[in-house]
Amino acid sequence: MSNQKVKSSLLLFLTAFIWGVAFVAQSVGMDYVQPFTFNCVRSLIGGIFLIPCALLLDRISPERRRAREELAALNFGERKKRRNQLLAGGLICGVIMTVASNLQQFGIVHTTVGKAGFITAMYIVLVPIFGLFLKKRCGATVWIGVLFAVAGLYFLCMTGGFVIQLGDALVFLCALAFAVHIMVVDHFTVLVDGVRMSCIQFLTCGVLSGICMLLSEQPRIDNILAAWQPILYAGILSCGVAYTLQIIGQRGLNPTVASLIMSLESVVSVLAGAVVLGQMMSGREILGCVLMFIAIVLAQLPGFNRKKPSGADA
Repeated sequence: MSNQKVKSSLLLFLTAFIWGVAFVAQSVGMDYVQPFTFNCVRSLIGGIFLIPCALLLDRISPERRRAREELAALNFGERKKRRNQLLAGGLICGVIMTVASNLQQFGIVHTTVGKAGFITAMYIVLVPIFGLFLKKRCGATVWIGVLFAVAGLYFLCMTGGFVIQLGDALVFLCALAFAVHIMVVDHFTVLVDGVRMSCIQFLTCGVLSGICMLLSEQPRIDNILAAWQPILYAGILSCGVAYTLQIIGQRGLNPTVASLIMSLESVVSVLAGAVVLGQMMSGREILGCVLMFIAIVLAQLPGFNRKKPSGADA
């Protein structure tokens, strides 16, 4: 493996680590503020933080400089079209992220950090399933992974009879929303600048969460200040730093390898929940986590996946 690939892999592992520990920050934050308040503040911080990140990347990245030069060479109509695509992508992703992040935040109130991390990671299995509606076929390993994931969810969530706990259901809905989010990002990322689109989506999520906060919660400045540590971690590190590391780390790596490394956030969330919050899991729940992690790995293996038909969309 080349030095560049080693560096990229380490950056993506750091991304997964930051995202995994973020589940702890989100859980701790709920001791001080309510879900909409937490997501409003963290998203606005993340969006604001990405503004200087985008400007810095513009200076140090040759690829981004070339992209700016190509954009400047376009006529007015084409430049306007690109700006509209950027705005549309950011707004659509922001709306979906608002739904996903708030479902996750409410779910974390009613479940453990480890379970939330693993159930959220279901988006890696759900994405290829949703791709069927776009005529993108899945290989045998994906469908085997689905079976493992369903079994894993059973052991994780079904306690005391055939009953899904409220928190588990909310986080699973969050995984569905994140799966849609990933597909929308996949559509727009080839059209617009990813960091700038992320900035718009975080600001959109912050504003929409803020509206929900004002309508349903009683935010207090002193409570927000008391939660400054988890909020700053979730805003700057989880939203800002981790997303930037993901953009840099994915360069030169196979997308399958990249997504597999980033899916380790689910493992980190379990370990972080145990170490920081003392949320130890039962043997049944650990088995569920193992089965779900196997599902995540299988969903990323290309070995038995069908080749894409000639002329199919990328």
